[in-house]
Amino acid sequence: MNLKFSATHEWVAIGETPAAVGVTDFAAEQMGDVVFVELPEVGSKIFAGKPFANIESVKAVSEVFSPVTGLVVEVNSALADEPDLINRDAFSAYLVKVETEAYEDGLMTAEEYEKIKK
Repeated sequence: MNLKFSATHEWVAIGETPAAVGVTDFAAEQMGDVVFVELPEVGSKIFAGKPFANIESVKAVSEVFSPVTGLVVEVNSALADEPDLINRDAFSAYLVKVETEAYEDGLMTAEEYEKIKK
Protein backbone atom coordinates (compact mmCIF):
# COMPACT_ATOMS: atom_id res chain seq x y z
CA MET A 1 0.00 0.00 0.00
CA ASN A 2 1.32 3.41 -0.98
CA LEU A 3 0.08 5.68 1.81
CA LYS A 4 -0.08 9.46 1.95
CA PHE A 5 -0.80 11.35 5.15
CA SER A 6 -2.65 14.52 6.13
CA ALA A 7 -1.60 17.02 8.78
CA THR A 8 -4.75 16.02 10.72
CA HIS A 9 -3.46 12.42 11.05
CA GLU A 10 -5.46 10.57 8.40
CA TRP A 11 -4.05 8.28 5.71
CA VAL A 12 -5.16 7.37 2.19
CA ALA A 13 -3.96 4.51 0.02
CA ILE A 14 -2.83 6.21 -3.20
CA GLY A 15 -3.14 4.27 -6.42
CA GLU A 16 -5.88 1.93 -5.17
CA THR A 17 -9.37 2.00 -6.64
CA PRO A 18 -11.32 2.50 -4.53
CA ALA A 19 -8.92 4.23 -2.13
CA ALA A 20 -8.96 3.15 1.52
CA VAL A 21 -8.99 5.97 4.10
CA GLY A 22 -8.23 5.70 7.81
CA VAL A 23 -6.56 7.30 10.80
CA THR A 24 -2.89 6.91 11.66
CA ASP A 25 -1.48 4.91 14.54
CA PHE A 26 -0.39 8.24 16.07
CA ALA A 27 -4.01 9.45 16.04
CA ALA A 28 -5.18 6.15 17.55
CA GLU A 29 -2.59 6.46 20.34
CA GLN A 30 -3.65 10.04 21.08
CA MET A 31 -7.35 9.10 21.25
CA GLY A 32 -6.88 6.17 23.60
CA ASP A 33 -9.24 3.20 23.61
CA VAL A 34 -11.75 3.56 20.77
CA VAL A 35 -15.28 2.56 21.84
CA PHE A 36 -17.46 3.70 18.90
CA VAL A 37 -17.03 4.75 15.27
CA GLU A 38 -19.63 6.76 13.33
CA LEU A 39 -19.12 6.37 9.58
CA PRO A 40 -20.89 7.90 6.59
CA GLU A 41 -23.39 5.92 4.52
CA VAL A 42 -22.33 4.13 1.35
CA GLY A 43 -23.22 6.49 -1.48
CA SER A 44 -22.33 9.62 0.52
CA LYS A 45 -19.95 12.15 -0.96
CA ILE A 46 -17.07 13.25 1.23
CA PHE A 47 -14.86 16.28 0.68
CA ALA A 48 -11.14 16.80 1.17
CA GLY A 49 -10.39 18.73 4.35
CA LYS A 50 -13.93 18.29 5.74
CA PRO A 51 -15.07 15.99 8.58
CA PHE A 52 -16.69 12.75 7.42
CA ALA A 53 -16.65 10.48 10.49
CA ASN A 54 -16.48 10.57 14.29
CA ILE A 55 -14.41 8.33 16.51
CA GLU A 56 -15.41 8.09 20.14
CA SER A 57 -12.77 7.02 22.63
CA VAL A 58 -12.62 6.87 26.39
CA LYS A 59 -11.14 10.40 26.25
CA ALA A 60 -13.33 12.27 23.73
CA VAL A 61 -15.16 12.27 20.43
CA SER A 62 -12.84 13.18 17.55
CA GLU A 63 -13.80 14.30 14.07
CA VAL A 64 -12.04 12.58 11.19
CA PHE A 65 -11.18 14.79 8.22
CA SER A 66 -11.13 13.39 4.71
CA PRO A 67 -7.87 13.48 2.76
CA VAL A 68 -9.89 12.98 -0.45
CA THR A 69 -13.01 14.10 -2.28
CA GLY A 70 -15.17 11.33 -3.65
CA LEU A 71 -17.99 8.86 -3.28
CA VAL A 72 -18.01 6.40 -0.37
CA VAL A 73 -18.38 2.94 -1.92
CA GLU A 74 -17.63 0.84 1.17
CA VAL A 75 -17.51 1.27 4.95
CA ASN A 76 -15.56 -0.98 7.30
CA SER A 77 -18.54 -2.72 8.91
CA ALA A 78 -16.22 -4.66 11.25
CA LEU A 79 -15.71 -1.42 13.21
CA ALA A 80 -19.35 -1.51 14.37
CA ASP A 81 -18.64 -4.59 16.50
CA GLU A 82 -14.92 -4.06 17.05
CA PRO A 83 -14.08 -0.35 17.09
CA ASP A 84 -10.83 -1.18 18.91
CA LEU A 85 -9.46 -2.58 15.63
CA ILE A 86 -8.28 1.01 15.15
CA ASN A 87 -6.15 0.73 18.30
CA ARG A 88 -4.83 -2.70 17.37
CA ASP A 89 -3.76 -1.84 13.79
CA ALA A 90 -4.75 1.59 12.54
CA PHE A 91 -3.30 0.96 9.08
CA SER A 92 -5.40 -2.18 8.51
CA ALA A 93 -8.58 -0.77 10.08
CA TYR A 94 -9.62 1.50 7.23
CA LEU A 95 -12.77 3.55 7.81
CA VAL A 96 -14.10 3.88 4.27
CA LYS A 97 -13.19 3.16 0.67
CA VAL A 98 -13.74 6.01 -1.75
CA GLU A 99 -14.00 6.41 -5.53
CA THR A 100 -11.60 9.33 -5.48
CA GLU A 101 -12.15 12.51 -7.48
CA ALA A 102 -9.43 14.64 -5.86
CA TYR A 103 -6.83 14.54 -3.10
CA GLU A 104 -6.31 17.12 -0.38
CA ASP A 105 -3.49 19.55 -1.10
CA GLY A 106 -0.39 18.95 0.96
CA LEU A 107 -0.61 15.20 1.54
CA MET A 108 2.69 13.90 2.86
CA THR A 109 4.90 10.88 2.43
CA ALA A 110 5.58 8.70 5.48
CA GLU A 111 8.94 10.44 5.98
CA GLU A 112 7.35 13.90 5.85
CA TYR A 113 4.56 12.83 8.20
CA GLU A 114 7.03 11.48 10.78
CA LYS A 115 8.52 14.98 11.06
CA ILE A 116 5.20 16.65 11.95
CA LYS A 117 3.77 14.15 14.43
CA LYS A 118 3.24 15.99 17.70
